[in-house]
Amino acid sequence: MHRSRFIALLLFIFLFSYAAWSQDDDDIVKVDSSVVVVNATIVDGSGRHVPGLKQDQFTILENGVEQQINYFTAEETPFAAVILLDTSGSMEQRVSLARSAAIRFLDGLRESDNAEIYRFDSKVSLVQKFSNSRDVSEKIFDLKADGMTALNDAVYHAAAVLANRPEKRRAIIVLSDGMDTYSKRSADKALKAAHAANALIYTVDMSSIETNGRLRTQNQGVLRNFAEKTGGKFIATPGGAAIRDAFEKIVEELGVQYTLEYQPKNLAKDGKWRAIEVRVARPNLTIRTRKGYNAAK
Repeated sequence: MHRSRFIALLLFIFLFSYAAWSQDDDDIVKVDSSVVVVNATIVDGSGRHVPGLKQDQFTILENGVEQQINYFTAEETPFAAVILLDTSGSMEQRVSLARSAAIRFLDGLRESDNAEIYRFDSKVSLVQKFSNSRDVSEKIFDLKADGMTALNDAVYHAAAVLANRPEKRRAIIVLSDGMDTYSKRSADKALKAAHAANALIYTVDMSSIETNGRLRTQNQGVLRNFAEKTGGKFIATPGGAAIRDAFEKIVEELGVQYTLEYQPKNLAKDGKWRAIEVRVARPNLTIRTRKGYNAAK
């Protein structure tokens, strides 16, 4: 009898824990989709930022239907960024390179910008709270490579944090080898969270050149997918001056994007995917922005 009760108690605890885990896994960052913010990076054939574009040169389509732009700015608007440092066991000696890159990013912050830093391995941990300071916490110098890799969970967490920020421009900077081995959430859920938070994802490939060719290509594909689908940018394995230049360009790009807002003509709160397309009435330009969002339910 006692044994039966004990087994029943264990079963109850298991089911309760599983339900809680599943609920957490299915939870999606939710924002008010009655107003959609779109941040667009516009570059010319040489990859240089194109300034001076006017609102009447832009067209926004949602699921192929043109939308009315209610807000437009091309000013150097403040941004909020979350930096995610992969400190899992697979990173080994490259943790120091990722740390240097994060410090380089902070060096480019303006007074109106804010950045927060997290490390992730088997879990996601705060290293430094949001600040516009170029000084870094002493914690960042204690980082060591250990544990598994919860990449998707880290991206999801960063999106949830950014969803509550007042800045219209938001970014997630991921320094990782792209190998997820421990996340509860899928890459798709992490992407949905980033879309909901209107966060661009910039991914920096930190994989070792000694990594198996097929595995490395697969991991790079994960990082590239995060960047391309959110309007961010994928940066191939950097080193030395290359990584410094890359981070200078990310900070500069976040400060000079075009920000547009519209109220969707489709008012249905059905949770369905809405594709976004931004067009500019000027030839030979490349436009990078998020691909869409999931309407709130």
